[in-house]
Amino acid sequence: MNADTAPGTQPGEASGALSVLRPTGAEPGVFIHSTADRRLATEHWLLATLPGPLRDRARWEWEQHRVAILPLGGLFSAVRMPERLLTALITSVEVACLDDFLTEVLGGGPVICDPRFARYYALVPASMPATLQQMADTWSAFGVECLGRGSYLGVPRMDAVNQEHGFASYWSVPMDAAAVLCAPLSVARLIAAARHCVDTESEA
Repeated sequence: MNADTAPGTQPGEASGALSVLRPTGAEPGVFIHSTADRRLATEHWLLATLPGPLRDRARWEWEQHRVAILPLGGLFSAVRMPERLLTALITSVEVACLDDFLTEVLGGGPVICDPRFARYYALVPASMPATLQQMADTWSAFGVECLGRGSYLGVPRMDAVNQEHGFASYWSVPMDAAAVLCAPLSVARLIAAARHCVDTESEA
């Protein structure tokens, strides 16, 4: 797999990007729990990235500031994507809402929006920066970066699911359950399709 054309994405296929990027379906055998239970379990899972003494501090940050700073590379990593790159893609497929688009193409995998700096962060397995290092190196020219060990991310509290508080980060795609992350292949396809749209615009 190379960075210019991810599996399932053909050159010149911007108009069909939405169908190419759609996930194949949900995992079978998923148990249904209440929203409150899922949020509490997800909160505990996220806090497990920190040593015990620091977890109360993170809870305080969520309560006071709606965002807690958590380390990456342990339980999960993140792929940082500039809003302008994703906007180029949704314009090509005539989708109005970026949040809804990301929910569909990433199969409900969690995404954080940082409106202050116009960036989106797809939460991915901790191993993604290492396993896709060669591809990630080519993404940097488009402002995309894989963030793993040694990096930190402002993670919104579980109920921050829309932009209600100025420039505070929020869940563009809420984290539906503990340890449920974006599939690396889905993120790679998204970035490849967005890059193709940007390249097409540059040639126009």
